[in-house]
Amino acid sequence: MSTSADTRQRILDTAQGIMARKGWSAVGINEVLTAAGVPKGSFYHWFSSKDAFGEAMLQSYFADYLREMDAVFAATGASAAERLMAYWRNWRDTQSLEDCRGKCLAVKLGAEVSDLSEPMRLALKEGTTEIVDRLQRMIEAGVSDGSLSVDAGPRDVARALYDMWLGASIMAKIHRDPAAMDNALASTTRVLHVA
Repeated sequence: MSTSADTRQRILDTAQGIMARKGWSAVGINEVLTAAGVPKGSFYHWFSSKDAFGEAMLQSYFADYLREMDAVFAATGASAAERLMAYWRNWRDTQSLEDCRGKCLAVKLGAEVSDLSEPMRLALKEGTTEIVDRLQRMIEAGVSDGSLSVDAGPRDVARALYDMWLGASIMAKIHRDPAAMDNALASTTRVLHVA
C-alpha cells in the first residue's frame, strides 16, 4: 500500500515529465493528477496552492539532478577534468531535442515561471546555484590535481560554463539541431584547458 509521501512524490514525478514537454502554463493540475492516478479533489491534501506545488516540483527535480551530478563527480579513477567532461557529455547526450530525459526543467521553465511565481523563481535560483557550487568545486579540484587550468576564478568559470550550456540547450531546441551543444562542449574543453 502506498503512503501519503509516495503519492505526493508520484504527483511530483509525473508533473516533471509533463512540464518538461509542455511547460508550466500549458498544464493544468487535473492533467497531472489524472496522469498520476490520483483523485482530482485531493490536490490540496498535498499542496496548499499551485505555486507551492510548482516549488515542491522544482525542489524535487533539483534534488534528483544534484544526486546524479554528485554520482558523476564521485567517480573514482578519473581526474577532476575527466569527471567534469563526463558531466558535460552526459548533458549533451541526455538533453535531446524532442524528449527531455531529466535535464530540461531549468531550461524549460526558467524564463516562463520566473516572472509568474516568486516561490518557483527562488527554487530555480537555489537549484541552479547548487549546480554552480558543484561545478566550482570540481574546477578547483581539477586545478589542484593538474588536470585542467582556468584563466579566471573557478566561480566565474563555473557560472560562465553553466550559463553557456543553458543557452546552448535553448538554441538546440530552437534550431532542432544539437550543434549548439556540440559547440558548448568544444568551448568547455578550451575554457578548462583540458588536454
